[in-house]
Amino acid sequence: MREKIVLIGAGSAMFTRGLVVDLIKRRWDVELALVDIDPDALDVARRLTDKMVALTGASMRVTATTDRREALPGATAVICTIGVGGRRAWEQDVLIPRTYGIYQPVGDSVMPGGTSRALRMIPAMVAIARDVLALAPTALFFNYGNPMGPICRAVRKATGADIVGLCHGVNHVAKHLARTLGADPASFTYSAVGVNHLTWFVEAAISGEDAMPRMREVARARALAAASPAVGASFAEGGGAETADGSDNPFSWSLCDLLGAFPSAMDRHVTEFFPHLFPRGRYYGKQLGIDAYSFEDTIACGDRIYAEMRSHAHDRAPLGSDYLTALEGEHEQVTEIIADLRSGRASVYSANLPNDGQVPGLPAGAIIESPCVVDGGRLRPIPQKPLTSAIAGTIATRLAWTETTVDAALEGSRAKFVQALLLDGSVDSLANAERLADELLAAQAAYLPQFARAACANRGA
Repeated sequence: MREKIVLIGAGSAMFTRGLVVDLIKRRWDVELALVDIDPDALDVARRLTDKMVALTGASMRVTATTDRREALPGATAVICTIGVGGRRAWEQDVLIPRTYGIYQPVGDSVMPGGTSRALRMIPAMVAIARDVLALAPTALFFNYGNPMGPICRAVRKATGADIVGLCHGVNHVAKHLARTLGADPASFTYSAVGVNHLTWFVEAAISGEDAMPRMREVARARALAAASPAVGASFAEGGGAETADGSDNPFSWSLCDLLGAFPSAMDRHVTEFFPHLFPRGRYYGKQLGIDAYSFEDTIACGDRIYAEMRSHAHDRAPLGSDYLTALEGEHEQVTEIIADLRSGRASVYSANLPNDGQVPGLPAGAIIESPCVVDGGRLRPIPQKPLTSAIAGTIATRLAWTETTVDAALEGSRAKFVQALLLDGSVDSLANAERLADELLAAQAAYLPQFARAACANRGA
């Protein structure tokens, strides 16, 4: 079949570039419809895509529009990469909590930053889902936006749309673990179960032989060793690379030693799920978000990458052939999944789907990141062994936070926003939770009309 892929949030030009490279390599006869509400960002994405297609002579028809309803009819797949408010709103999610002594290295998944982001993202994604159901009801529907769990849960709760959440974190960590164990990544198999950015590698094997004992040995050695002075100073999202001296991600290795499972996506994300263990961001002699996984470096790197892409887009010269070098990033799985769903090839992927019994002991319907297999034209979760109570507990607490955050976003409920901040565990008092909620709501008011409507309705009542 001829694919029509609609990319909503195409102004995320890094993802767009990677997706276009993958489509070109597959030699599909495809229509790619780029959608973004920011005309300037859309123009950059369109210009870059046109130049990449011209360079290769690919059989790809490219369109661009700021109106997704114009693009959706006839879509066979819809991919969402939106970030409501962009990096400027993201900055407020992280910098405002700092004034309360809360330090976040990422701020897009949990802690106050992730909660605040969810309030912006959920209404936008619910509106997109309703349009997909109305205009492209048979299309495959993928989300790459964060916070992954709350978005996918809210979309399903509010609309029933069959949305699939994808993230490259588990794939990335699997390659890292294989290298650490001295194995070829192709020989490394595993089961990883949890919530996005806290997905536990509970099983691992190298060429069919159980690798968990070896992983525990490595974890024990690293847990006992002092963290490297370089830990957290260089990382991909900040424009650098991981440390290579064997002392990277000390917290994740300590958890592996204690719990017998390795957490993805390593310290930069995992520390945010345990904020009570890092008061005021204290982390192995450093401070999270400052000199360990600097948040400012992450933002600066994103701004720099976008500026470079804008320059390439507007440069009259053609792109060099090296511009099509495959990128390792968030786009990695989606074209493979689409291809396997069309062909029926039964490959296994890590995906975020509702718990339909695949993970015993966790709530039904909760969004779980776990192994899934292509089966009958859809992704089906693979049943997993019961988790230990300790690992299940780390997940269950976040599922309660997810449900509260989803309700806060859908209802425009300030009270439930405060409840979510308390459940998260970052704030040190009820009074500060109330104040922080009000500051974040005021700073992001332009993106939170549901809270204004709810406030008006309450005054009217």
